[in-house]
Amino acid sequence: MKLDGRRVSTNVEDRRGRSSAGAIGGIGIGGLIIVGLLTWLLGGDPTTVIQEAGQVLSSSTQMADGYTPSAEEEELATFAKQILAGTEDVWTAIFKANGLTYQPPKLVLFSGAVQSGCGGASSSSGPFYCSADQCVYLDLSFFTSMKKQLGADGDFAYAYVIAHEVGHHVQNQLGTLGKAHQQMARYKANSKEYNQISVRLELQADFYAGVWAHHDNKMFGSLEPGDIDEGLAVAAKIGDDYLQKQAYGYTVPDSFNHGTSAQRSKWLKKGIATGDPSQGDTFAIAYNSL
Repeated sequence: MKLDGRRVSTNVEDRRGRSSAGAIGGIGIGGLIIVGLLTWLLGGDPTTVIQEAGQVLSSSTQMADGYTPSAEEEELATFAKQILAGTEDVWTAIFKANGLTYQPPKLVLFSGAVQSGCGGASSSSGPFYCSADQCVYLDLSFFTSMKKQLGADGDFAYAYVIAHEVGHHVQNQLGTLGKAHQQMARYKANSKEYNQISVRLELQADFYAGVWAHHDNKMFGSLEPGDIDEGLAVAAKIGDDYLQKQAYGYTVPDSFNHGTSAQRSKWLKKGIATGDPSQGDTFAIAYNSL
């Protein structure tokens, strides 16, 4: 991606270097990065992980003495702030064109563990959006895990992760997220019906990530040859079916809660191609047509 000279968002709270004591299920927080990767990529409900973490993590945080981020981490932090700025510019313009006002989310950078409006969380939560405080939470080490565990590398791959979480904020702004959560509350967590609503939410967030990419490129000429292919390749690797086969050797379709590789690629690609948010209503079509 071409990001040289692009502004960085100031709507960021940097909590890196702070630490919260505790472990989840007897496993040290530092050892959960792979679990966190699978939690996020397999579509685990972030709020569940957060609530569980909140039972064992201290509610206070403290700046670690002598904390110095690496040059690579600082580069990733700047990148994340630039992508966030791009989402602010794009969604502000789209909302305005539709007679709406966009209130951007705050990006919270953390390392190890964090307190969110949804409760305590660790890196095992993966990147997540909390509607209670309208913040996107990101431990930059997640990108390193993507590269090492899935071979999912590249700036657009990382941007896709951020834009997907911002997509959930867009859903929240439009009221879609609240309505979906109300529907999910009628069902038992992880039931077939519950998971199908989750899939609709996640595929729409993928679509919105594509819409962002379309307009960001239109505004700033940010996409380079290979970027879209890179994003689609990542989408294919984070489908529920692909990851379940890799982890277990088989799939359980009723447990899918992010969508298959084909679905995730389809909706990301559709968002990039159309740039039209009105074409991403994943709740208006039959589930088997997603």
